[in-house]
Amino acid sequence: MTRVLLLGSAPYALEAREWPRRFDVILAINNAWRVRTDWDELIHPWDFPPERMPPRLAPGQRVVTETAFVPAQNAFGGFVYAGGTMAFTAAYYALYTHRPEVLALFGCDMIYPPSGPTHFYGTGAPDPLRADPTLQSLEAKSVRLLALAAHKGCRIVNLSSGPSRLLFPRAAPDLRQLPPPPTLDQTAIDAALAREDALGYRVPSGRYWDEIDRFDPSALADLDAMWRAALGP
Repeated sequence: MTRVLLLGSAPYALEAREWPRRFDVILAINNAWRVRTDWDELIHPWDFPPERMPPRLAPGQRVVTETAFVPAQNAFGGFVYAGGTMAFTAAYYALYTHRPEVLALFGCDMIYPPSGPTHFYGTGAPDPLRADPTLQSLEAKSVRLLALAAHKGCRIVNLSSGPSRLLFPRAAPDLRQLPPPPTLDQTAIDAALAREDALGYRVPSGRYWDEIDRFDPSALADLDAMWRAALGP
């Protein structure tokens, strides 16, 4: 069973530093490479500051940029429908590249306190809180990811125990007992995918912000509602 850990930068992400390695691949998002030394891939966007890159790569480690993750996300409908955050991008990249049977997320809950540290390294820019019509419902985007992953035979779980915007089943970090898969409504999924095709909001370059004016926020909100309806209450 191929198991991939997707590691984000929430304040509690440092807990993963002490975990025994039970994963075939560890994919670190942006600054999360600092959490563990045994990560396999660092995925970051084009504007990630060079001074925040690791000083060197260990054997077997590599950096993943838009050259690799844009085609991966396009294979799952593109950035507008999937949600323009690195957490969702990294998840679709993992599905496309590693084809895991279990994709476990930690430190990616997208909960940001009004004061104090927002990330394990201090205060950062909360990616999902920017004004962006693709991010009206992180919950809906997580249901979409759940559904498309299930179609590929992949179970997605959340290893954190605190509040989360992601509607993934919870699991313990040892992954010894996986929760039952969520019940998804295939009719609702098919309707949402058909709506995406009808809207035609695909941007092959991945730089959807250059075309942001052609995306109707109300249409995307309706689409989010369709995806949210694919998962029970």
